[in-house]
Amino acid sequence: MKCNGSKGNGAHAAESAFAPAAELAGFLMAHAVWCVSDGSTLTPLIGYEKAGKRSVLRLQAKEMKKAVEQGQAWIEANPEAAERAVVIHDAYATIDGRRTDALVAAVRQYTPNLMKLQIVLPYRPAGSGRFAVHRPKFQAFANIDALASLGEAFFRGVNLHEQGARIWNESLDQNL
Repeated sequence: MKCNGSKGNGAHAAESAFAPAAELAGFLMAHAVWCVSDGSTLTPLIGYEKAGKRSVLRLQAKEMKKAVEQGQAWIEANPEAAERAVVIHDAYATIDGRRTDALVAAVRQYTPNLMKLQIVLPYRPAGSGRFAVHRPKFQAFANIDALASLGEAFFRGVNLHEQGARIWNESLDQNL
């Protein structure tokens, strides 16, 4: 499967204590875009960084709901004592009163203080005739110190994933 071989390790910006987590989220979200761009459903995944090393776990379960629950429990418990982590899954979101496919990411920066964010990335699936990625929605902020630089750090991470960034840019539809 194409989604199993991507690696990346970018430099982290110092503009915000949350910037490294936003960058990790961008990288993993670009990876998720790459995975769903051919019509596949994303296998929920967790990405985390600890001591400068990035790791990615795929969450397998008989039911997708169980895999998502495992990811949510993992990110809350932080069993690896990670510095930052992201769990991403495929879902539906209601935006402007319309139900749409979306990639949903829970983002955590555990150090120096716990900071949280949710990112919803609406997309139009490939099965609809033309795959498209819409603008990310940043929501459910908690203790984030520099909101102004959040988007910059996130898109720096997106651009670290060569295949995902290329598909994202070719498929961008900013109407939603």
